Amino acid sequence: MHGIALRYFVEVAQAGSLSGASERLHVAVSAISRQISKLEEEAGAPLFERAARGMVLSEAGQLLLAHARRTLLESESVLQEIAGLKGMARNEIRMAAVEGVARVFLPSSMVRFRRDWPGVRFDLYVGPSHDVARRVAEGSVELGMTFNVERVSGVSVRYSRRAPVHAVMAAGHPLAGRRSVSLQDLGQYPLALTGLGTSSRHLFEMGCLLESVQLEPTLTCNDSSPLHGFVLESDAIMLSGYISVAWSLKREELVAVPISNAELQSRTLQIYVMEGRVLPPKAEAFIALLSRELDLVLDQGPGV
Repeated sequence: MHGIALRYFVEVAQAGSLSGASERLHVAVSAISRQISKLEEEAGAPLFERAARGMVLSEAGQLLLAHARRTLLESESVLQEIAGLKGMARNEIRMAAVEGVARVFLPSSMVRFRRDWPGVRFDLYVGPSHDVARRVAEGSVELGMTFNVERVSGVSVRYSRRAPVHAVMAAGHPLAGRRSVSLQDLGQYPLALTGLGTSSRHLFEMGCLLESVQLEPTLTCNDSSPLHGFVLESDAIMLSGYISVAWSLKREELVAVPISNAELQSRTLQIYVMEGRVLPPKAEAFIALLSRELDLVLDQGPGV
């Protein structure tokens, strides 16, 4: 299967139509259609189902899409290595991560990585867990970091470690000295929570439902930065993984206390790569550094 045909196929799959792919590729619709027809002839099965809402991948097309993405990405990686022999490589690591690890942990790790790989550049997308996983699975980024509570298709897990949700409060808070707190304990104070799309909020809602506890947040925000300020200046409590607040804990501004609820203990922190994808050496080296750095930080975290 030829590279140009696979590229056109991937673009049609992403755009959902020949015309959409034509606009993105700046190639005539007829040329794209011919390449798709050749692929279907070679595969011996239709790759798309023509529907009212556009071109939808058939079962055979779904199988080919994963192969096509890996093939194109590995071709790109080889070309970059060849360019590196001439000193012309792009030398970039593309990744996606949830906000909890992107605020402090990842930038600090990037700085340390560039001490040994000074020419490396980074492209970082920050978004919700489902979007991070999607970008990894489709190959638009080389690796992703996210908090996860269920298996994700299309990705391979290269690092996984339990990352429970903690109650985070100012160092002088009445609950700061506890070994653990319950959801009922949290109900005595104002709560500052992230939005419904985050894993910590989802697990909190599930925990409250299972324990028949009704707790309403005083502040909700899609970004955790305002929550930090709200907690520092009051007796409010926010929910967070240890890795997300470790920098504040070192400065003795905040305290993280485990929560004695099974749902809030069920989360893991994971590093994803595309299933079956061969990564360039610099990306593999960065994953190795991230794994070491995560272990160093999480080993310092409180247990239940």
